[in-house]
Amino acid sequence: MDRRLQLHALLEAHRPLDDRERGFRARMLELIAAPDDPFRRDRFVPGHFTASAIVLAPEGGAMLEVHHAKLERWLQPGGHVEPSDATLEFAARREVEEETGLAELASEPGARMPFDLDIHAIPSRGAEPEHLHFDVRFLFRARTRVCRAGDGARAVRWTDLTEARLDRVRARIERL
Repeated sequence: MDRRLQLHALLEAHRPLDDRERGFRARMLELIAAPDDPFRRDRFVPGHFTASAIVLAPEGGAMLEVHHAKLERWLQPGGHVEPSDATLEFAARREVEEETGLAELASEPGARMPFDLDIHAIPSRGAEPEHLHFDVRFLFRARTRVCRAGDGARAVRWTDLTEARLDRVRARIERL
């Protein structure tokens, strides 16, 4: 099945956590319906799809974050969808391995479905104008805490899920 059709089906089946995420899903469905390729990283108006991963520690209670080299922020692993990525889930897994070295990820309940949806602005950089990332996030569990900073990451860390900024992640996990 074509990636666009796969993603459309996933978005239609996704249960948003709140009105904000419902709005993200509606905007993503509009982007999928656009005539040009919504996965191309040079599609800047309004933006393009990306894939990310919420990676839980083997014992739970913490999630993996990378210090993003370009954005200079701690974020979940993720990034652009490559033409060779059959699905966005595959793209998310590939990004985790590239950025952290973690290759073996166990699927969590509902992992084939998006865990979370987000749309966020990416600042202009060089020839690339400011644009939006329509980020589809998947949930995985690491088999080990051993990881390293890889492509696009300055550092990696395990962050306790009790931290306030992770409220949405905890709320979503509690719904599983």
